[in-house]
Amino acid sequence: MNVADSELVEALLKRESYKPAPKLEDADAIFVNTCAIREHAEKKVHSQLGRYRKIKLKKKDVIIGVLGCMAQSLKHDLLENKPYVDIILGPDSYRKLPTLLNRNQSDHSSQVDTTLSRFEVYDNLFPSRQVGINAWISIMRGCNKFCTFCIVPFTRGRERSRSMEGIVAEAKQAVADGFVEVTLLGQNVNSYNHNNNKFHYLLDAVAQVPGLKRIRFTSPHPQDVSADMLDTMARHSNICNHIHLPLQAGNNRILKRMNRTYTRNHYLALVRNIRKSLPGVGISTDIIVGFPGETEIEFQDTLEVMNEVKFDSAFMFKYSYRRGTKAAEYEDQIDENEKQNRLGKVIELQKYHTLERNQAFIGREETVLVEKVSKKSANQWAGRTGSNKWVIFNKEDAQIRDMVKVKITKTEGISLQGHLVSQAEAA
Repeated sequence: MNVADSELVEALLKRESYKPAPKLEDADAIFVNTCAIREHAEKKVHSQLGRYRKIKLKKKDVIIGVLGCMAQSLKHDLLENKPYVDIILGPDSYRKLPTLLNRNQSDHSSQVDTTLSRFEVYDNLFPSRQVGINAWISIMRGCNKFCTFCIVPFTRGRERSRSMEGIVAEAKQAVADGFVEVTLLGQNVNSYNHNNNKFHYLLDAVAQVPGLKRIRFTSPHPQDVSADMLDTMARHSNICNHIHLPLQAGNNRILKRMNRTYTRNHYLALVRNIRKSLPGVGISTDIIVGFPGETEIEFQDTLEVMNEVKFDSAFMFKYSYRRGTKAAEYEDQIDENEKQNRLGKVIELQKYHTLERNQAFIGREETVLVEKVSKKSANQWAGRTGSNKWVIFNKEDAQIRDMVKVKITKTEGISLQGHLVSQAEAA
């Protein structure tokens, strides 16, 4: 989402005749687009701002701006402790940037706008994208779920969806610009609803865009995964056979404390239904350990769910204290060392499951979209399967953006290795 928002801001700046500076020290304006979802992200921003301050000491006229979620949640701290920051804009205020830049030339006081909007979705503003394979397309903004650990509803406001027409037009423009894959983005992407057109209608419409080889989406909420969504995915070959399904925790009391609105059994039943509806589907997840009050036994429940589901991959985190959320008010916070210990166990178990899931691919032929040169060798390509597995293989005559058949021969780490299927093999 931050990449997509940064591309919007770049488009706005280019409209005002700004262009990218060759290096940071040459810039007339420096913006940091921020995330506030975890404490680590905030620390990185503070560190970056310290670097920008040194530039401003040598070059007084440089404009420094803080954009996005951290601007929304920490504007008072920024105003009080970082007076060298000229512009502070929340995620619904990017359109104000040209006006504030012009005003800043005569008015050197800090310019702040963190008003949350019930309507802003940037529907008629196409992002400025670099050449690539995948285009991020934001289809909605905000969140209505109010998980007790999450600050997003307070920094990005309530859910509102873009028009289907605007999203389809952006997908067509992305194809015209050379992109062959799009990823649809939303805080709860499958709660999309514009004029009673729900997410599965949007998926169906985007799947029919000519020249679009692949469609991905992230991140759905288990509560909003519908039979219609799964049917639409099964019906279109260019909708990737992969679902990111955040679990967060495997214990019902902790799930309720998190306000996740589903139970362990509901989640497990949903996984079974997804795998029945979409054979060969890849399922990834998010897991938080050390949520306030989580006992060792309750943590073991998360490991049990992992063992039952065997996720293909996972994003795994220690609970991060976020000021302003309900979970921050709980008095039974978990010791940092214990959180780290639990995180280590989750990571090790997931490594084992990823290896196990990947080993099942050995000997198969998989369709892979060639995306980039492999980090391992300049003579190899890296690309993903529809189920979101990275595959490394010799280049031969394949080119970036090609859809190729690769026979999987082994697995190493989190990726698969193989070779291009020759015509003789295919026959």
